[in-house]
Amino acid sequence: MAESIARVGVVGAGTMGNGIAQAFAQSGIQVTLVDASEAALGRARTTIDKSLAKLVEKGKLPAEQRTASLERITSGTAIDSLADVDFVVEAIYENLEAKQTIFASLDRLTRPDVILSSNTSSISITTLGAATARPDRVLGMHFMNPVPLMTLVELIRGQATSSDSMAIASGLCAQLGKTAVEAADYPGFIANRVLMPMINEAAFCVMEGVGTAEAIDTVMKLGMNHPMGPLTLADFIGLDVCVAILGVLHEGLGDPKYRACPLLRRMVAAGHLGRKSGRGFYTY
Repeated sequence: MAESIARVGVVGAGTMGNGIAQAFAQSGIQVTLVDASEAALGRARTTIDKSLAKLVEKGKLPAEQRTASLERITSGTAIDSLADVDFVVEAIYENLEAKQTIFASLDRLTRPDVILSSNTSSISITTLGAATARPDRVLGMHFMNPVPLMTLVELIRGQATSSDSMAIASGLCAQLGKTAVEAADYPGFIANRVLMPMINEAAFCVMEGVGTAEAIDTVMKLGMNHPMGPLTLADFIGLDVCVAILGVLHEGLGDPKYRACPLLRRMVAAGHLGRKSGRGFYTY
């Protein structure tokens, strides 16, 4: 069960990966964070340190727990260092072939009983499971960004995922102080199946002159009580990520309603990706 998981491996030290590593370390679990880039690992450790410092500053974390959490995280570029972990979360970029390669490697490296999970927001868990000899122990564990603050985790059951594996992952989420919600393995799962069409429609409204980005976001915040407007959220997620997920929905479900708005595609082509590039629907 989840209580027997003492060491977790996290593959990918980007925004999601470092947040996931922090969440596990804060809950008392040893973490091995792996990334092909030494620079990414350095940035991850700096980001985690700053995030923990903010929690201490706000009185949400005792100062000694900040130090203890940092000490629970080891990092490196060799995936072989995950050979002795009890659970794995893959959090690399959204590319099916790259994820399949990682899962095949993890399958060879780790004990046969170890659950291999993916933080993917849209890629088929069944397909990832098929890259291993343990599809019953492969599942989706989709954290929300920013991971240390958001309590939801979407747990995705692939075609062959066992109930035992889902129960262990659910227990692990509870240990992290997260709420797990199960979703079936369909494109976009629950979160992005609902969210991305809203963001896409908001982009169409801008393109067609129905309203400005500010007007659309204000309507959704004040009229629908959303904490953040859809276009502000799109900038936060990354417009390139939004277009990629819409592509998965469009291809996987075959419905033209999921086609990415031409304005979104044009902005991505121009390098206007949102917060990370300094410009999207807003300027940062």
